Amino acid sequence: MSVLLIEAFYGGSHKQLMDLLKEEIEGCVLYGLPAKKWHWRARTAALYFMQTIPPNDNYRILFASSVLNLAELVALRPDLGKLKKILYFHENQLVYPVQKNQERDFQYGYNQILSCLVADTVVFNSAFNMESFLTSICKFLKMIPDHRPKDLERIIRPKCQVLYFPIRFPDISRFMPDHKRLLQKMTDYKSDCDSTPCTGLPFQSQSRTAAKSMDSCLGEQHMEQNVPEKAVPPSEDLHDLKSSVRGNTYDEDARHVICNPSTTLGVIGDQQRPLHIVWPHR
Repeated sequence: MSVLLIEAFYGGSHKQLMDLLKEEIEGCVLYGLPAKKWHWRARTAALYFMQTIPPNDNYRILFASSVLNLAELVALRPDLGKLKKILYFHENQLVYPVQKNQERDFQYGYNQILSCLVADTVVFNSAFNMESFLTSICKFLKMIPDHRPKDLERIIRPKCQVLYFPIRFPDISRFMPDHKRLLQKMTDYKSDCDSTPCTGLPFQSQSRTAAKSMDSCLGEQHMEQNVPEKAVPPSEDLHDLKSSVRGNTYDEDARHVICNPSTTLGVIGDQQRPLHIVWPHR
């Protein structure tokens, strides 16, 4: 028990991230509040967690989303202030869309700036999220009538890094057509029929890789699970795989298409089509 996870808005993507960390990284303890009335969560959660989280000398890392006012929490709980504090931004309140700038509530963006100042590491889910936050600090603080703080971007930026949101892809192999199943076999079995290494398919699960990246950010050792060895494919499948290397063919007996993996993955000659990923976020 060495990683303290705190989520003031335990729902949606916030919940998904915390659940994945708790599942994949050994020694995590999670405290959260239901995902409703986020304005109240952002303003009062620190006081709630001050009373709810019992003291524990085993904690080494505190990981929280930017909904929590981290500055208030570590002021109320000096024992938690001694931990390595990691703040994760799903979104930032400096540029969060509002109809009119006058409607932007100053206190929520201000809370996030304070949290960044006391955090040891600040992690954003995209480069746009990070840059839009950092480059908006100066303009945002101009809302203060006078005696404005200076150079906060310069202080915060060295702490910042981008760590893309980890996604757990479902196993969709049973819905795939036969020729794509065969392509998946090629990547799984790493056949030696061609000197060109096979690349992973975009629909294969990347949750463990993402968890390891987050694990590296936390500075914790990840508990590896034993992975069973994959069976050797039948000889007839190997024959099909070898014959598919030179191009797409049609096997009259097997009644299925054997696809050239480079064509299926979007490679045409020396040209490679870009992979487009749709992220329907807000």
